[in-house]
Amino acid sequence: MSSSALKERSRGDGPRRRDGLWRNMKPRMKEQLRFLGGFLRGPTQVGAIGPSSPALAAEMIRGFDLAGCDTVVELGPGTGAFTGPILQSIGRQTTFFALELDAKFVKALQTRFPGVVVYNASAERLQEHLSLLGKQAVDYIVSGLPWASLPMAVQDGVMAAILDSMRAGAQFTTFQYVHARWLPNAVRFQKRLRRSFARVELSEVVWRNFPPAVVYRCTR
Repeated sequence: MSSSALKERSRGDGPRRRDGLWRNMKPRMKEQLRFLGGFLRGPTQVGAIGPSSPALAAEMIRGFDLAGCDTVVELGPGTGAFTGPILQSIGRQTTFFALELDAKFVKALQTRFPGVVVYNASAERLQEHLSLLGKQAVDYIVSGLPWASLPMAVQDGVMAAILDSMRAGAQFTTFQYVHARWLPNAVRFQKRLRRSFARVELSEVVWRNFPPAVVYRCTR
């Protein structure tokens, strides 16, 4: 075979070889690569280089009555580390949707979880999308947003939307990485939580996450 033919075959086999590698890759590895891609596209939007662990996901929804509630919202679902456990726990009558700013994450989530409602929109537009579904308030909000890296104006706007959307007694959970808890934005956010909610509980460190994290469980 001539060198030109070999080059042509190599060019033709390249995409097929890459497609084959992707199809045969384990789901967890696919999730990690998607998340890394999201971080590289927008590090201030993603805030981490890898998806959250099952251990952190379990802590985020621990104690929630997802099967018996009316409305659940996820903010910043990324590749769906929390989305899967939420979908497995909600009831048939529960309304669930997510708001995700990264369009590629939205597409990946819709492929991974067919039928899930994911809006390509900022969390600041939470009330707008509640209204689209005929809802006035939520029972639970699960947030994967990188609070420590959000600009102050965005942090304030998102928190205002969250508070305005929660019914009395509703719960909100979010997490922070242990190593980032003392950054100025992170400290400010912690103080904002304690001013805004009737009760704020802090979990034990989830060591089976990289990086290790803590969960804030807040009641309106």
